[in-house]
Amino acid sequence: MPVSRRRFLLAAVVPMLTLGASGVLSIASGQQTAAEATQGKDPSALLPASVTSGTVVQVVAHPDDDLFFMNPDLSRTLLTGLPVTTVYLTSGEADGRNEANGGQAKDPQQPADRARYAEARQNGIRSAYAQMATGDRTSAWKRTVIPTAGGGQAELDVLVARPQVNLVWLQLREARNPAAENPDSLRGLWNGQIPALGAQLTTGTPVKQPFSYTRDQLIQSISGILERYRPTTIRMQDPTPNRYPTTGKYTDHQDHMYGARFVQAATAAYAERVTDRPRFSVQNYLGYHNGNLPHALDPQTAETKIGYLKTYAWQDHADYCGSPDGCGDRKVAGSPTGRNWAQSLRYARADNASWLTEGTPGRLWAFAALDGRMAVWTRDRSGTWTGPALLPGTGIDSGATTARLPDGRIVVLATRTVLGPRPADYRREVVYAVQTGPDGPFGPWQSLGTPEPGDEPGTSAISAPAAAVDPAGRLTVYLRDTRRTLRARVQQPSGAFTDWQKLGGEDLQSDPVALTDSAGRRHVYATTATSVLAWTQPAPNAPLSGPHPTGLPATTVPLTAARDGAGVRLYFRRPDSGVVRSALITAGPGAPQVSSVSESGGRAGYGAIGVAGRLLTGRAEAGTAATTTLGGPPAWTESRMLFAGAPAAALDSTGTPTTAALGLDAHLHTATPHPTTPTPTWHPAIPPTPPT
Repeated sequence: MPVSRRRFLLAAVVPMLTLGASGVLSIASGQQTAAEATQGKDPSALLPASVTSGTVVQVVAHPDDDLFFMNPDLSRTLLTGLPVTTVYLTSGEADGRNEANGGQAKDPQQPADRARYAEARQNGIRSAYAQMATGDRTSAWKRTVIPTAGGGQAELDVLVARPQVNLVWLQLREARNPAAENPDSLRGLWNGQIPALGAQLTTGTPVKQPFSYTRDQLIQSISGILERYRPTTIRMQDPTPNRYPTTGKYTDHQDHMYGARFVQAATAAYAERVTDRPRFSVQNYLGYHNGNLPHALDPQTAETKIGYLKTYAWQDHADYCGSPDGCGDRKVAGSPTGRNWAQSLRYARADNASWLTEGTPGRLWAFAALDGRMAVWTRDRSGTWTGPALLPGTGIDSGATTARLPDGRIVVLATRTVLGPRPADYRREVVYAVQTGPDGPFGPWQSLGTPEPGDEPGTSAISAPAAAVDPAGRLTVYLRDTRRTLRARVQQPSGAFTDWQKLGGEDLQSDPVALTDSAGRRHVYATTATSVLAWTQPAPNAPLSGPHPTGLPATTVPLTAARDGAGVRLYFRRPDSGVVRSALITAGPGAPQVSSVSESGGRAGYGAIGVAGRLLTGRAEAGTAATTTLGGPPAWTESRMLFAGAPAAALDSTGTPTTAALGLDAHLHTATPHPTTPTPTWHPAIPPTPPT
């Protein structure tokens, strides 16, 4: 790891040690008194600077899913000293042959030994985590047995040098094929094809008693692990990854998809059953589909990530672990980048920057999904934040988008996952809630449904919604459907919405963005794997035309749009770099006009960009919340705070920019530059609870 990055991450550990044994910074939901708010010119100056805190639990289907799809988030979290637990649902036993040529046996007569291969994969994971957390792949682990709430047993591994790093192995059988039908799998268990799924124990596990789980027992087991660790951030895979249109096969491994659905159900059960716990956010990670998209990581970050995969893969074949079964997964040794997976990290949800907005002049509103519900924070005109208040209704997916009505009322939009008793009940739908009056409470969630006929054809793989408002205050909601085309529902004068209209496009990725320029013309943009498509109004109130090719280069997928003069400026990341690019697009008769591409910020970083005027917010080289200016020096000003999802930014009516991020502690953190301190300093939005 480069010295500059290591110095930052080690420095971040020091303030962490003052936060308590759990590493959680407890934030109250109250507000500052009027006297406190007026003591200084800026209420945030009374707050401590934000640092990384919280407790993270990751749940994945197989050993290596975390290394391929959750890194570098994982390694950076480990380096800060946070409590991190990873739960593996299956043993990942595959064909039982630990070979470095993609799993094709050199000796066809060699018998498969799934228990030994699964043990080798465990050894590789322990080595990789030890290296990420301590720098020494041989750092010792203590392996014990814990009971599960589902009536079985799990192996618990604790890193001796860093006991806040835990691995939990449920050791269920895997599907043994990414897509082929195999009822004896997580997919079969979820869909009711089998009454219970049994264990595949490894040769070295301290768990000796075979067991099996019913569907409900597995949900109880995962929920019980969440209760044990009480996370503030839950990381999981993508439960709705889509299908290939030509073959109908999943774009991700079936274990990833159905494992994530079990985690969804367990998370909902945990949120409902356990009330004396910290609030939590959920982060979903894209899986195999990363291989079809431009690289999201810069070469240096990717090289570090691949180094951990090489450790897991036991690429040097050195006998350092003392296990007769092998020290790693030799299947990965032949290709430690996977199928173009190691050079990227992408969030399957919550990767848009439109969740912070101004309502009535001077009043800001922020939204994020906590505990499966929509959390709302608000900042009054004095600069004091309150919240979070949780809107009624569960099942809200990570990510929120907003729209502002002409009278200053806010509309918040999201997708909602419906979990029913039958597999066929699973679905996602678009929902929205509107304030009952300016600065007032929000009304109930209203459903716009989904353009999909059901879950099974496309696995409910819809995007987050984007919305635009016409001068009369009527909404149009845009969505990428599972066919990767653009759809829209338009609100009529009666208040009712049209059916989902087809707006075309193909190969759309991530979430669309919608914005109205200063002349009142609507813009809608969506990325493809190679460029960006545009839908624009040639004049206010004219029909939306498109899709138009923009000629823009490939992006790493997430887009952010902001008004700029008479047009809209798009912000995105350059592949294999992370540097922020932008282009000005002006609507008019015919195709929109696109400027040349300019660049801002330093190299490295990934994910969406928050934009407020000339102030840009995003992940920088070390993965922390950072700011830079459009056209300014080519560098990020980094904080000491890792965060979930995407950052957001907004200009209030005075032209003051505010940036916001949801920390790994599940609390809102904000930064606002002032004339005396033009570089923003991140603070918890809500005052910490005084120590007792």
